[in-house]
Amino acid sequence: MEQDGVDCTVLYPTLAGFSAETFAALTDSDLELACVQAYNDWLVEEWANASDRLVPQCIVPISPIEATVAEIKRAVGIGHRGVVFPAVPMHLRDVPHINSSDYDPVWATCQELEVPLCFHAGSAPQLQFPPAPNLSPAMAAALKAVTRPASAVFDFVNILFSRILLRFPRLRVIFAESTIGWGTFLLEYADHQYEQDHCGYELKPSEMFRRQCYFTAWYEPVKNTARHIGADKIMWATKFPRANSSWPDSRAFIDRCFAGMLAKERSQILWENAAKVYKIKLSNAVVE
Repeated sequence: MEQDGVDCTVLYPTLAGFSAETFAALTDSDLELACVQAYNDWLVEEWANASDRLVPQCIVPISPIEATVAEIKRAVGIGHRGVVFPAVPMHLRDVPHINSSDYDPVWATCQELEVPLCFHAGSAPQLQFPPAPNLSPAMAAALKAVTRPASAVFDFVNILFSRILLRFPRLRVIFAESTIGWGTFLLEYADHQYEQDHCGYELKPSEMFRRQCYFTAWYEPVKNTARHIGADKIMWATKFPRANSSWPDSRAFIDRCFAGMLAKERSQILWENAAKVYKIKLSNAVVE
């Protein structure tokens, strides 16, 4: 982080899966909870307690819901500042659809505790195109790396049409490793389809997004997309330690990707948005 000029980093799971889907697939709910709690405790004790520059986010058991809610409260109580949840839990084991009201206590808890709900692209492999067996390992890895962020389209559109954001208007949702290039198209198309099908929600999809959601970017030109979806709705990531991370050349990436943007817009995307959502203290103050 020192070498790359990064002040703070928000932590996501790896061995447990992008959204802890490795643990969520366990059919033994007691074992799932034990694994989740061990991870959450370890992340605080070994990492967040070592430096306030490391921002922990908890993972949770996906069932029973009472255990999910209890673990969110426990984890936030020991220092976690976000909740990582699989966007398609019903792909992992026999649990209700993500849009079911069964999960309302989870969304309500995140809203009440003012911690963001984070969906990481790639936590549902069924939404991604499987590589052909004749592809070289390098090509197969490249295919997976490209289709993983694209799979966030399904997560994103479902949230917009699920009414979750309408029922919980103060819930903040982050789409990690989403990229942003497709954001303008999806928001425009979602609004068009909403109007064509006379959905009749209180807000259009784009209005729900601008009130509550965030995309993440790390490699792509930002100026044109930010003009449409809002610089206040994008967060910058280095993606360290993934192979396609901008580390250790993040400053060069930023110079190239933020070319032609106003200083205020750069600040919003590079640090202000994340500082506000995660309540990160900067210069003895909290960005509100």
